[in-house]
Amino acid sequence: MKISLGRFVPGNSLFHKADPRTKIIWTVAMMVLVLMCRNYVEYAVAAVFVIASFVASKVSFKFILQSLKPILVLLIFTSLFNFLFYRGENVAFMMWSKPIYWESIAMSIKTVVRVVLLIISASLLTYTSSAVSITDGLESLMRPLGVIKVPVHEIAMMMSIALRFIPTFADETDKIIKAQAARGAEFDSRNVIKKVKSYIPVLIPLFIAAFKSAEDMSTAMESRCYRGGKGRTRFKVLRFSSADIVITVATVLFAASIIVLHIFIK
Repeated sequence: MKISLGRFVPGNSLFHKADPRTKIIWTVAMMVLVLMCRNYVEYAVAAVFVIASFVASKVSFKFILQSLKPILVLLIFTSLFNFLFYRGENVAFMMWSKPIYWESIAMSIKTVVRVVLLIISASLLTYTSSAVSITDGLESLMRPLGVIKVPVHEIAMMMSIALRFIPTFADETDKIIKAQAARGAEFDSRNVIKKVKSYIPVLIPLFIAAFKSAEDMSTAMESRCYRGGKGRTRFKVLRFSSADIVITVATVLFAASIIVLHIFIK
């Protein structure tokens, strides 16, 4: 089970050099702009920009496939649901006495493209940023909330740990499944009920491994005298660079193009 979401891929690209705060804001902006898209031209512009950003990150495209693999079933289900049940005005053809509209076909395509672009945009942040840098970036961006007594550091730390443990638990699940398969568990059975039952023995050791990992991490943090964000210093101080300027300018231009297209193309 190869899940690449949450994995850091070392590199020396434009995105790797950028400040994590810039990349976090870029990710949020991309999600908002992709959700704003409503016609094929806007989706095409968004797809070109996202793919260009991924090329600029110099991360292998195989990671895109690994990111999309876990949601493949969701993509198929969502596209089929829109294809069969979304109602429109122009009938494209009849399927088993049921009308299939051109609007439902368009909605299915747009939904798949939207989800794919969102996943790629979110994954790019974790591919080019370590868990520590994401924590520092989130904490810096949320620091103004500390005025109203929001535990900014703790929230940032929890989010960072959650991202960090996604690939760890994916690898652990893969090991448990292989161990159970060696003992005769039928994970490839075509019988749905039997297949679901075969996954039940995976849950208990997975929960035990999760609690063990949490205990090991807490012990390691205590042994290093971790006491939260108060008075904490950093080995690497966050600073903006020319890479942040390039990413910001490109994102602003992309946002402007989407807004213009959104206004003039109905």
